[in-house]
Amino acid sequence: MNLSSTANDLPLPLHESARDPKVWSHLKQAIATSSGFDKWQRSRNVDSKGDPKDILVLQESVLDDLVRSYLRETLETLAY
Repeated sequence: MNLSSTANDLPLPLHESARDPKVWSHLKQAIATSSGFDKWQRSRNVDSKGDPKDILVLQESVLDDLVRSYLRETLETLAY
């Protein structure tokens, strides 16, 4: 599998609702407010304005890119 693939490029998940934009939006928000995501941001000097809740004010496309990068790096680390 190409590690630069996005979620849309991956095979269909076990549950079709995982491709639902509402589901992705809720999942993305949950990830963006997690302590792991906050720690990942700080380790890469990504400005989260000091409070994980502030991540919610980022533009949707920026947040989408950050969460995808976080998930990709996390999975690469776990695969290693």
